[in-house]
Amino acid sequence: MAISPAPGEGPVRPLSVSLHEGTIAALKARTGKRGMSAYVESLIQRQLERDRLRELIEDAEAEHGPVDQSAVAAKRALLRGETAGSADAA
Repeated sequence: MAISPAPGEGPVRPLSVSLHEGTIAALKARTGKRGMSAYVESLIQRQLERDRLRELIEDAEAEHGPVDQSAVAAKRALLRGETAGSADAA
């Protein structure tokens, strides 16, 4: 049984996708003609990671209940180096 490569691994293969003209123009402006594939690859990998993270959160909430939003806010402030009341100073 063959093991499927993880996102970002394995051989590169061409793939045809359809995009709106405005999206293509913005993509070319940002990446140039030769950097489009790498840019799209990184976007897809990031979206796959976000999708998997969302699934993990949903599984955890199903098992343990919803996240305490005040605890999330407190951890976010800690990570940002904010002290109590510093968010109100702005």
